[in-house]
Amino acid sequence: MPGYDNVTKDVSSRSTLEKALRINLDEKKYGTIVEIGAGQEVARHFFKTGAAAGTIAKTMSAYDMKFSDAIYGVQEDGRYVSRARLNAMLEKEFQLILDRVGTSRSKASRFFAYAATVAARSFRGDNECHAWCGIRMQMYPKAEPSDVVVHVRMRDDTADRQQQALGVLGVNLIYAGYYYFENPRSMIDSLTDNLDQDRIEIDSIEFYGPYFEDVDNRAINLHLIRAWKTRAIMFRPDGSVVVPADMLYKKNVLTIRGSFRPVTRLNVDMIEQGLKFFTTMDGVSLDNSVALAEISLNDLQGNDLMVSEEDLIARVDLLNSLGYSVLISDYTRYFSLRAYFRQFTKMQIGIVVGIVNIRQIFDEKSYRGVEGGILEGFGKLFPDHTRLLVYPEKSATGEYVDYTNVVLPENLQHLYRHLLANNFIFGIECSDPALFEIFSRDVLKQLPDGRGAWEQCLPSGVAERIIEKRYFGYRD
Repeated sequence: MPGYDNVTKDVSSRSTLEKALRINLDEKKYGTIVEIGAGQEVARHFFKTGAAAGTIAKTMSAYDMKFSDAIYGVQEDGRYVSRARLNAMLEKEFQLILDRVGTSRSKASRFFAYAATVAARSFRGDNECHAWCGIRMQMYPKAEPSDVVVHVRMRDDTADRQQQALGVLGVNLIYAGYYYFENPRSMIDSLTDNLDQDRIEIDSIEFYGPYFEDVDNRAINLHLIRAWKTRAIMFRPDGSVVVPADMLYKKNVLTIRGSFRPVTRLNVDMIEQGLKFFTTMDGVSLDNSVALAEISLNDLQGNDLMVSEEDLIARVDLLNSLGYSVLISDYTRYFSLRAYFRQFTKMQIGIVVGIVNIRQIFDEKSYRGVEGGILEGFGKLFPDHTRLLVYPEKSATGEYVDYTNVVLPENLQHLYRHLLANNFIFGIECSDPALFEIFSRDVLKQLPDGRGAWEQCLPSGVAERIIEKRYFGYRD
């Protein structure tokens, strides 16, 4: 193949077939490729480029559920396109390659198993189109294997194009696993090589095993956003990365945007008061709802604030320690955040905002670049089952300001009253007026001076965690 012999050729410039051929010609790499739900697109690239006998021991698709269950067992969640099914596939196939050719192949062999379980576009075209893909591989002969697992959402509008995209992604993943493993961020960057932007979204990636012991899966997932693989990453209260559809499907969603640097008692009161009101709405209960603290990577103009991953993970860690799920996104406007949630649920959405946020939402300059201006923005924010829950504040002059007496531009007051009258905006209470005196920026200024009064501004346990972890510049 032209250019193949130039082994120093940059990975991102290689075609899909060039990547497959390079692997095929390396006799040390040998494994199986198992794809369920979207054809044999990954394996096809290795066969098409030639010399596949040097790489592939077996390819397989088990489309019938009975066949699939007989091979991989029935997972507890009963789902076929799931992380649990992918894990079962990787476990089974990797062990088979070791059992069947582990002693007959060259001692220099590094074995792998690639697996994918896919829900491509159905005949009716109304299903979620997504896939779990992963590779289990030895980094050196006889090594304990390491795993890379990704969750993908397909954006193409036909099953054929979705299959093609997954074929390219699969080759990229196998290639990156062997040639980019020393730099997980470069691995992520290469996963969409030779794919047009927006054909697929990678909303979760995880690294496991002895070679990736130093990889923080929380931090590495944030790179997905800055690498334009996804717009948002979600974390469970235990700190693990979660696929948004798994958490939000058929759930009511309550969210609050903030810097949470660090999370304060005021932040917690906003969340809890918002949740208290939210659960009084029709069809909303604690059991069928998710509360999310959301942190945007952008400023009000949509520019990346360039906050370090370590700083963001510190904020996630503190919110998780209080039992909250967290969403990190690059969304600037609230209507974009609402649209993100609407991909996964049709139920109620509540957005907790402060008075300062209301002023921003009703600032016409915030809608520059939106063709229909503020009216288009509101049309996208309030089309169905979306409500703003407004938390009060104390002004610089000591005045109590809530959703009923907030001062807005005169030309927008009729619009505001319209939203109030039609129950798009509600007020929530503050449980303790003393909370109005708490500001994260004041806490941050005190941290370099060691322990002090700032500790009383934070929820129970948060100050101790900041001290233990030396977050945000804390010094004894």
